[in-house]
Amino acid sequence: MFAKTLGFAFTIVIPLLLVRQLSQEAFGLYKQVFLVVGTSVSMLPLGFGLSAFYFLPRDENRRRETVFNIVTFTSTVGALAWLVLTLFPGLLVALFGDPAIAPYSRSIGAVIFLWVSGAFLEIVTVANHEVKLATLAIVSMQFTRAAFFVAAALLAGSIGALLAAAIAHGVIQLAVLLLYLNSRFPRFWAAFDRSAFGAQLAYSLPLGAAGLLYTVQTDLHNYFVSHRFDAATFAVYSVGCFQLPLIGILSDSVGSVMIPRVSYLQHHGLAREILLLTARAVRKLAALFFPLYVLLMVMRREFIGGLFTSQYLDSVPIFAVNLTLIPLGILLVDPIIRAYAEHRHFVLRLQLILLTLLPFALWFSLGRFGALGAIAVVVLFNAINRLCQLAKVVRILDVRAHDLQLFSDVLKIGVAALAAGAVTLPARAVASGLGPLSSLVVCSTVFSLTYIASVLVLKIVTVEERGLVVRKAASLVGASRARVINVAN
Repeated sequence: MFAKTLGFAFTIVIPLLLVRQLSQEAFGLYKQVFLVVGTSVSMLPLGFGLSAFYFLPRDENRRRETVFNIVTFTSTVGALAWLVLTLFPGLLVALFGDPAIAPYSRSIGAVIFLWVSGAFLEIVTVANHEVKLATLAIVSMQFTRAAFFVAAALLAGSIGALLAAAIAHGVIQLAVLLLYLNSRFPRFWAAFDRSAFGAQLAYSLPLGAAGLLYTVQTDLHNYFVSHRFDAATFAVYSVGCFQLPLIGILSDSVGSVMIPRVSYLQHHGLAREILLLTARAVRKLAALFFPLYVLLMVMRREFIGGLFTSQYLDSVPIFAVNLTLIPLGILLVDPIIRAYAEHRHFVLRLQLILLTLLPFALWFSLGRFGALGAIAVVVLFNAINRLCQLAKVVRILDVRAHDLQLFSDVLKIGVAALAAGAVTLPARAVASGLGPLSSLVVCSTVFSLTYIASVLVLKIVTVEERGLVVRKAASLVGASRARVINVAN
């Protein structure tokens, strides 16, 4: 979580710089280009890389085969995407209804190949229980990506330069992945095993297909809006959807760590421990997501205006609706479904039903309510999806009414966030004469102090957590003193 959040801090510079460097139409084209890349990176691997979480801890004798099968699969689907976009650039024109994207088709294909192939780096380091190394890899790769993109934006400020930066980043990430695999799984490239490949494919396909359908659900609204409206309108819409990467980073980080642990507990029949682990993870996510949701809802206009300039203030209503996805992010169901592989077909059926209904809902809402209707449909379908999976997980783990007390702190955290938001509202009125960024800083400070005070008053922090904070603070103080002494000497 720390690594991805720090990585997000690097990459957030990119859109904030580009909205100031590019026109709305050019920024919309940039968002379209990397929408295709992002969708492809999520969909094409079909979740095959995640099979490492399941098979590496279970099959010590075929670890090299496991990783080589994944590399083979991901590089193959990435190469096919590159070939298709090179031969048929008109596909992107038909998708977005804008011929301006066609000249970039071949470069988009190259980025997809490199990013799909290299994305396994983060997964394999965590699955191999090298979390510190995974942290270093994530931070380094995100920093490299941000540095290349910022340089391209400042030096050239064109879509072609940004794609060149993406290709350079992809080459580095893929090279690091191959070096890591060869050091941890020597001669992995000579260890193909057809039976192991079949087992991984049988495990991955139902979950991967469900993940593919979920990605289509997640991204489909962007394609609908982009196809129906011009690039400038899509730029406004995409800014309204801005906060989602941070939420996804935090949720995916927790999920990546939980998947191998839940898989281990399920393998040993420890369902109660899975419930306790999930309750702890949900509590920690709520402590971040609930206050973030309330703060952004209160300060939504200042947030958009300060970060993206006043020309994107039309994004504020979309942003407000989209924020509702944040509290839904605490519902951690994917690690449990993946561990209980016999239930993976349930998720596939659910995604098929939702995906069948989603295009009709988007078509209707776009016609009646415009872009705002599209994001409302996204939030509604996301809620239905998560709640249906939650109901399934409750039955899998045999959760009883008395188990709800494990989640009592989540309600307290919600109360603390609302109290902080109530105090921040008058502070926002007082700070309204300041610029949007200054007002955002002042009100965020008021909100944070109130939230921390509320958390302490409601006794949400446990004795163990207080002890951890004290030990970390003492460690930092001791390290600071040591540095002072060394400098003095």
